[in-house]
Amino acid sequence: MGMEVTGLFGLILLGLVIWAIIHVVQSRSSTGAKVLWVLLLLFLPLIGFIVWLIAGPRAVRA
Repeated sequence: MGMEVTGLFGLILLGLVIWAIIHVVQSRSSTGAKVLWVLLLLFLPLIGFIVWLIAGPRAVRA
């Protein structure tokens, strides 16, 4: 039994995941860390986004 994300919630989640991926790519983290974060966000969007909010890279290039 899988969890389905549809409708407005799915669209909002998609926007948040894209926003998180952009911030991961712009961060000063190592390339390996960036790849791991992006993969987590792509394969587990809801869980990955929540984990990224709590423990994700914070430093963004100006």
